[in-house]
Amino acid sequence: MARADMDAPPVGEEVHLPEPSLLPILNAVGISLAIVGITISPFITAAGLVLFLVTLVKWVRAARRELAELPAEHHAGH
Repeated sequence: MARADMDAPPVGEEVHLPEPSLLPILNAVGISLAIVGITISPFITAAGLVLFLVTLVKWVRAARRELAELPAEHHAGH
């Protein structure tokens, strides 16, 4: 049996996908603004860092909430 066949979840087991979110995109925009702002303006750098940090905190909280909602057998070993 191939290694890929052994790693596949059992038939009928639900595969978890994260909820759709704009947070990763906004997070990337924030860090991009912060980096570009270094050469343009301290205001743009600060705005980018604030956007990055706010979206990072929200994204981590959302991921923790989703993980907590999973059935126990999905994250018991982690």
